[in-house]
Amino acid sequence: MTESSPTLSVITIVYNNVRDIERTMLSVLNQTYPNIEYIIVDGLSTDGTIEVINRYKNKIAKLISEKDDGIYDAMNKGLAAASGDYVLFMNSGDEFYAKDTVSTVFATAPGADIYYGETEMINDKGRILGQRRHKAPKHFTWRSFKYGMSVSHQAIYIRKALTEPFDKKYQLSADIDWILRAAKKAKKIVNVDQYVAKYLVGGMSKTKHRQSLTERFDIMKRYYGLIPTIFNHAVIAFNLGWYWMRNRRTND
Repeated sequence: MTESSPTLSVITIVYNNVRDIERTMLSVLNQTYPNIEYIIVDGLSTDGTIEVINRYKNKIAKLISEKDDGIYDAMNKGLAAASGDYVLFMNSGDEFYAKDTVSTVFATAPGADIYYGETEMINDKGRILGQRRHKAPKHFTWRSFKYGMSVSHQAIYIRKALTEPFDKKYQLSADIDWILRAAKKAKKIVNVDQYVAKYLVGGMSKTKHRQSLTERFDIMKRYYGLIPTIFNHAVIAFNLGWYWMRNRRTND
């Protein structure tokens, strides 16, 4: 590794998503940045997804296709397989914001422990829904999630040496805990001050919203304390209601 051109391990998790997987793969494979290790973890799809992946097999560094115990088990497999200096999760349906995104991120400043940026929302038809309701903070620390997940996992590049496995006791919100654990150890965190990812709305955290909220509350309680977390959730609820009144959508 050189500080100006580190290797980035991009990990894509997919299961039965033939509609979106090629779009995500091309977003990764068409990046102008040369030092990308692309890893795909497929949960043994049966809908044609694996056939699409195999079209590009010679451009993929590692392909794991086997049954898993859920999304975070699959993400742990990808993390264990990664050998890059930094890791980024770009799951099926998500995309880099532009072809030169990775080059731009690493050109921002050398040697950061974490790089992060802003995320644009898209729906399942590819229509742009605008910026996430939770805007990326100007200065990110492990305290920055107290009012919600202000940086999405598609928009945060973490030095591999700082990462630990995802905690599988959380089925829907382990990425919050994972990012916070790394952020607590980070010495240099850089805001790239631009959009870096497109995030496909929906997923299990939407279909099982109550469970997702329960998990998030538990995670935030561990990091920020019970009373502050109760107060912060009152602020979150107010902000959500106000955003909905103005926009008639949540853009989480």
